[in-house]
Amino acid sequence: MQVLASMADLRREILFAWRETSVRWMLFTAFAFGLVSLLLGGLEIRDQKQQIESLLAQDQADRAYVLDGRTDPGDIAYSVFHLTYDPPSDLAFTALGVRDELPWKHRLRALALEGQIYETDAGNVELSLLGKLDFAYFVAFLLPLFVIGLLYDVNARERREARYELVCAASPLGERVLLIRAIARALLLVGAIGLPLLLLLLISGIPLGAAIALLGIVIAHTAFWLVLSRFVTQRNIEGITAAISLVSVWILLAVVVPVLGKVGVERIYAVPNGGDILLTQRETVNDAWDLPKSATFEPFLEVHPEWSDYVDMDRPFEWKWYYAFQQVGDQVAEPLSSSLYSGMADRRDAVGWLSVLSPPLLVEQTMMKLADTDVSRHLHYIGCARAFHKRIRHFHYPMLFEQEPFSEAKMADLPEFEPCE
Repeated sequence: MQVLASMADLRREILFAWRETSVRWMLFTAFAFGLVSLLLGGLEIRDQKQQIESLLAQDQADRAYVLDGRTDPGDIAYSVFHLTYDPPSDLAFTALGVRDELPWKHRLRALALEGQIYETDAGNVELSLLGKLDFAYFVAFLLPLFVIGLLYDVNARERREARYELVCAASPLGERVLLIRAIARALLLVGAIGLPLLLLLLISGIPLGAAIALLGIVIAHTAFWLVLSRFVTQRNIEGITAAISLVSVWILLAVVVPVLGKVGVERIYAVPNGGDILLTQRETVNDAWDLPKSATFEPFLEVHPEWSDYVDMDRPFEWKWYYAFQQVGDQVAEPLSSSLYSGMADRRDAVGWLSVLSPPLLVEQTMMKLADTDVSRHLHYIGCARAFHKRIRHFHYPMLFEQEPFSEAKMADLPEFEPCE
């Protein structure tokens, strides 16, 4: 009987809430924010897919032009670009993650990799601390404000209008009827946010499991702020006092902890700058022109002893020497590069622990992981691009070191990049 009474009260409170103009406007605003954030994310991912298609076509055209009539393997290795890229996942439009902060595409040549891998578009560092308006940001950082706006005055309003005892006495649930009222409003909010999400997921053909996981995150985060709101509002305090208290908690959990925490993590786990790594590599390459050939081939042969019988030079310049000191430049910069990526992994793990103190940050990190747009995915792509660059070098070395003669048939087997799963 109590369950039936609870369901009846829930249905009644949903209808009562919907009749309030302020509630309807709040729900409409939440729906609009959710829809706009999803559309913005979808447009960004569509642009990224179009960029990949355009660059792939351009890459093929450039390669055909470079290979037409050329017979010098060193010149070809210098001139041919190879596109590497990380295609967005099906759910990337819900959480852009680091795709607008860190590079997800490169056009690589057989030259030193450390001079090519750190190219990225400059962003606004201050704004990146707070995030961007995608669905993950909306659910993580703006959803709590809507929960607070709907629930801060639930109890205080009844006390202010001298109806608190009457409302509680009129229901078999007693004072718990106001909890049902809060749950009813929270359910309406989940519906307002979940509706555009489910529609877009159905249109885009996203698997049902992924849709349920995303909706589950929305429900769980709403439930957290519902519990927190009830903890504050069921006390005998004014609505405005409850609102100020809840907004203060939101500022602490959604702004202060994430921003200060990320700044602290970056200071604790200091990493080399990509520009410094690039400069180290280029200085090594530039110095090689003025050093004896042995200064290049000795460190090169430590990594590639198989070419020890092919390093003799009869002329002041040969391509094998040029590409050897390109690789030596990478070898010199390798410790810095390894430190950078291990530091990024450490920062990722530290932010994961930090998110325990900030539910909004935890929600954002979870949605980024679900959408495969987090730092782990970026590191995976970089590893994939580096492995492909190694294939490019190994493809050209036999011809550069004159172990194999150049042939057009050989050029038809130029490595083709395949995105890593």
